[in-house]
Amino acid sequence: MSGPATVVPFGDRAVLVTTPDVAAAHALAARVTDARDAGDAPGAIAEIVVGFASVLAVLGPDPATADLGTCAAWLADLAATSGRGEVAFPSVIHELPVVFDGADLEDAAALAGVSARRLVDLLVSTTLEVAFIGFAPGFPYLTGLPAELAGLPRRSTPRTSVPAGSVAVAGGFASVYPRATPGGWQLLGWTPVPLFDPVRPPHSLVAPGDRVRFVVADDGVVHAPSSAEERPLLGSPAGRALEVTEPGLLSLVQDGGRHGTAALGVPRAGAADPRAFALVTALLGNPPDAAAIECTATGPSVRVVGDGHLAVVGDGPGAVEVHVDGRPVPDGTVVPVGDGQVITVGRVRTGLRAYLGVAGGLVTPTVLGSRSSDLLSGLGPGPLRAGDRLARGTPGRVRGRLEPSRRPSGSDGRPDVVHLRVLPGPHARAPGPPDGSGRDDTRFRDLVSRGWLVADDVDRIGVRLRADDASVTPGPAPVPSTPMVTGAVQVPPDGRPIILLPDHATVGGYPVVACVITADLSRVGQLRPGDSVVLVAVDEAVAAAALSSSLLEPAARVAGWFPTAAGT
Repeated sequence: MSGPATVVPFGDRAVLVTTPDVAAAHALAARVTDARDAGDAPGAIAEIVVGFASVLAVLGPDPATADLGTCAAWLADLAATSGRGEVAFPSVIHELPVVFDGADLEDAAALAGVSARRLVDLLVSTTLEVAFIGFAPGFPYLTGLPAELAGLPRRSTPRTSVPAGSVAVAGGFASVYPRATPGGWQLLGWTPVPLFDPVRPPHSLVAPGDRVRFVVADDGVVHAPSSAEERPLLGSPAGRALEVTEPGLLSLVQDGGRHGTAALGVPRAGAADPRAFALVTALLGNPPDAAAIECTATGPSVRVVGDGHLAVVGDGPGAVEVHVDGRPVPDGTVVPVGDGQVITVGRVRTGLRAYLGVAGGLVTPTVLGSRSSDLLSGLGPGPLRAGDRLARGTPGRVRGRLEPSRRPSGSDGRPDVVHLRVLPGPHARAPGPPDGSGRDDTRFRDLVSRGWLVADDVDRIGVRLRADDASVTPGPAPVPSTPMVTGAVQVPPDGRPIILLPDHATVGGYPVVACVITADLSRVGQLRPGDSVVLVAVDEAVAAAALSSSLLEPAARVAGWFPTAAGT
């Protein structure tokens, strides 16, 4: 693309800058990073992510530390004075052996107007360059494709899982999927070479500016990537712990998530319902990022090693069944437990998720600065297993109970219709009609003018919607690969929106027509298949006020102190 940079809000806590080209994007990102590290940026910039000819600046969660409008104006000034810029990358060349037997090889060749053999010849005769890393950990966006391949489109409906090592093309890029993830690119083959190592820095095999050559693998030399081995049981030294006796449907250790890793293609992860997680954390007197167990639909059973206190919080009072040694206890309150007792988190009655916390938090291994399990990247321990032993940290002073919610009536519990407040996304508007009367905002109006149902495709990566009247408006054409935020409402060509959750890909090529405001992300994390959803258009002032209120809620709702001795 060409022309000056454009600056637009991306939800209520991020700003997207579109630059003339990818070199200008890297140059701008470097300047933003330098200014932030020197303390010259306005407010707390938590993430800086480069896409194709775009840069995303994500602000910290507290609007008191960073104003969106001020940050946008500062970025606009910085972009205007940056010029095209150059960033010096070291010259590194990687050769990746590929077995060309992909599921889309024949179809992709037909779309390109060549034979499958000719397609392979075109790809292996080209040296590609890493433009940026995104989407998934170590996922390289490779530029320099031959003209015949540069026009291959994304699939109209993305696959729910693409095998690890898959070599693919779409939207002017080639890449390798470092691990099994959802994806909408054309699959041509696979390579056994691992592209990401979460343990050993610099983690990603390739970096922006590196060059990549695909070569046809020799028969008998390349072996298919082995399926992931079952991890060993989590252990802890002698002392306070929780021993998993039954893991539940999908129980995951989560904390405040990863920070500053999106540039590696690693999403933040963390709790899918930040509100319930913050409440259980405050209730137990734990630090804000202390780890807890996220329970999905049906929770685990755990045996307590050493006395302590725990609590379970879901989507409102009575949202989840909790038992201690078979006896029911209330959720949303601190419960004392003794050595050997068994706590069972049963059915989640309201919403989809609940959080089991323990005083002192859970002390499990950290990966890239977090204990969270990320289902997209495969980071963290993943689903808990029977026999896992989770160490507990040193407890502080626990609180007593949760006061009733002060949220508007009808938003606690599960209303008949879940209302999600949204702002227009960066791709909300299409080019204007031929008469030059302006830009057409029908994309956004179509989203907020109808009812939606939650489809069966619900996980920590995202929630897919379908129209409640079975009709659907075809989605807009894909856009250049753009950094993403949690709450972004992507619209693929099939017209069925996808709301991104914490394990989402860091970069995506489907247009973002709307963004759920930060204060309502917890509601997205509680959506279940079949739920009715209405997207409600609001403005930036409403979003800011709602965020400020949500940040104050944990401190406002925890009440009392749990007695530590008789008579206290």
